[in-house]
Amino acid sequence: MTSPASLPYGRQLIEQDDIDAVVEVLRGEWLTGGPAVARFEDALSDATGAPHAVVCANGTAALHMAAAALGLGPGDRVIVPAVTFLATANAARYVGAEVVFADVDAETGLMTTETLSEALERAGRDGGRVRAVMPVHLNGQVADPQGIWRVASEAGLEVVDDCCHAVGTSFDTPQGVARVGEGRHARMSVFSFHPVKTVAMGEGGAVTTGDPVLAERLRLIRNHGMTRDPERFTQAGEAFDADGAANPWYYEMAEPGYNFRASDMQCALGASQMAKLDRFVATRRGLAARYDEKLAQFAPLVRPAGRVTGCEPAWHLYVVLIDFEALGLSRATVMRKLSQKGVGTQVHYLPVNRQPYYRARYGEIALPGADAYYARCLSLPLFAAMTEADVDRVVEAIAEICSP
Repeated sequence: MTSPASLPYGRQLIEQDDIDAVVEVLRGEWLTGGPAVARFEDALSDATGAPHAVVCANGTAALHMAAAALGLGPGDRVIVPAVTFLATANAARYVGAEVVFADVDAETGLMTTETLSEALERAGRDGGRVRAVMPVHLNGQVADPQGIWRVASEAGLEVVDDCCHAVGTSFDTPQGVARVGEGRHARMSVFSFHPVKTVAMGEGGAVTTGDPVLAERLRLIRNHGMTRDPERFTQAGEAFDADGAANPWYYEMAEPGYNFRASDMQCALGASQMAKLDRFVATRRGLAARYDEKLAQFAPLVRPAGRVTGCEPAWHLYVVLIDFEALGLSRATVMRKLSQKGVGTQVHYLPVNRQPYYRARYGEIALPGADAYYARCLSLPLFAAMTEADVDRVVEAIAEICSP
């Protein structure tokens, strides 16, 4: 008897038009630095409502670029929620700033205004200068953009929201529906287009912003700090010929940047995928609703992670909270049993403050909300190629594990 096909926790959906878009680039003149880059940036601006989008190599590079664009450095501190991927915290360290870990809501895994305020107070007791906060829109749900913006503004902090899980998410505000990444409640917003995300580029990331000065700075940081704009040249003797025309070979670097460019191949795939964002989001929402309905029978032993009021998530992950002690099985055992039934799972995430590097640097930090969320969370399969029958199969596998 043939075993059922494995369902990973996440996977890209690549269709023929995506392949055709990449092949067109391969047959053209530009593999990198060409017109596909601008096409993707325009598509992301349209999708988010942000005036400026700067694409780059991956989401980690995007976070690094945002930290550098703000001029963060030694002596500065950045507040980051403990439940996130490594890159959010590491971006502060890349530029020499220190990390202050904030606790999260135990049901949603999200930073709140209360946990942000507590982290600010704790940093103040330590005598640190906090410059920025990087809230994370975990799993596709927002971390109270309006409340965090208010607290940050009162404290004089910059806000860079990590939207790597949330392209396509929207939320209610008193002024109407806002889109994640449009810039109402953050100086910059960061996205990832890794294959398990809603939109895939293979690897790829971007920063959106409403600030043209920051957008220009991001573009310089992305490309070695180089400019070929004659209006920005400072060395007239090197830059211009005797007639005052710019020398065609000339460029300047005012300060070092990085090679964080995205290729035309990546951007062609990304633009093709971005055209399907609404469909992909709708599919993921439908699958999440099916999970919610089918898993209700197992509450409170197994139940969906908490929901944010007034948020329309573009679900990146479908996370359940499991009382492993009451179940009588460890999380590792549950994951192995599900794997044997062809159901892939993952844990998002071990709180970053518990990683060896950060433990050694900052010591033990009491973050009970993060610990409680981590102790119970498990990500079930969710991707745009799934069907409701696949959801039913996952739930049946859970039922077999939960039965006495």
